[in-house]
Amino acid sequence: MPKLSDVCAHVRSKNAGPFWITLDLWFPDDASFQRYAAAPQLQPDAVATLYGVQKEQVKFFTLPDLRVVKISYPRRQPQGGALERDMHGGQQFVRLLDVEL
Repeated sequence: MPKLSDVCAHVRSKNAGPFWITLDLWFPDDASFQRYAAAPQLQPDAVATLYGVQKEQVKFFTLPDLRVVKISYPRRQPQGGALERDMHGGQQFVRLLDVEL
């Protein structure tokens, strides 16, 4: 089974306001997008488990024209809070890289 890092052209995470993180997955071509965008391993249930949040709070969007999947989930700690460890959310994508699709 390929890993997400093998399938996507780019993967990033970013701050989506003080209470949310967004993951962006860019697929290199239409065939890859069609094959993997709806993979169970990327759906809200799986993302919730991976990031330790409630599945009802995970937002999942597909943008077929751009071959992008966007996934958003709530931060465990507000941005800039005393216990927050990734102010810009730029390192949160790493957990996804080894997910087998």
